[in-house]
Amino acid sequence: MTGFLERIRPLAQSRAAAARRNEGRFMAALRERPAPPDFLDALRRPPFAVIAEAKERSPSRGRLETGVYDPVARARGYQAAGADALSVLTEPEFFGGSLAHLAAVAEAVALPVLRKDFLLDPAQVAEARAHGAAAVLLIVRLLAPGALREMLDAAQRLAVAALVEVHTAGELETALEAGAVLVGVNNRDLDTFTTDVGRCLALASSIPPDRLAVAESGLRTPEDLAAVRAAGYRAALIGESFMTGGAGLWEMVRAWRSS
Repeated sequence: MTGFLERIRPLAQSRAAAARRNEGRFMAALRERPAPPDFLDALRRPPFAVIAEAKERSPSRGRLETGVYDPVARARGYQAAGADALSVLTEPEFFGGSLAHLAAVAEAVALPVLRKDFLLDPAQVAEARAHGAAAVLLIVRLLAPGALREMLDAAQRLAVAALVEVHTAGELETALEAGAVLVGVNNRDLDTFTTDVGRCLALASSIPPDRLAVAESGLRTPEDLAAVRAAGYRAALIGESFMTGGAGLWEMVRAWRSS
């Protein structure tokens, strides 16, 4: 690995180690916490689902809010606009996220919430669930096949959905062999941070119809949404386009739902 992932891996490993040290506390907290809303069910219900993402900044664009970043206000706005689920960044150094953001959003809205981070250890699945997450992001490029299966097993035990993210045909094969049900194709290159919606379109036919396919990143126009839906995607995860506008995207989704 080069570039961004090479920089973030040691930070992710440090956070994974901290989660392992506190796993008992997270598991104890789960006994007092009600089950979160069903993430998969929320994506299956509409003709095309929207996962709207809250994040303070990105490595490629810097700060995304012109004023003070308020993840709860942002999440409530997404819920009112018609989002089916939410994604909250918890990675602090590059995205300005935190587990406190995740917990606050999960408490404030009725929608299921995805913890988006660079997760490496099953203890972090318990950590996510203890902070209100209904789903976690698992990035195939960061996880060896055995580690991916361990993370999927932990998610199943804790009744947390797992969005398994891929970027290439080889990673997609790994995800499917591991048993991923919810498969996300990320149009963003995690080294260069450039985006190409063609990545989603190229891999669409390789995702079996019994898996729920999610298009991630780089979806900026109604034409982008129409293209990924026509290719067979059932949902889209949209962050920067919503953080900086996105009215046209919401209008298209509402039009699909009213037709």
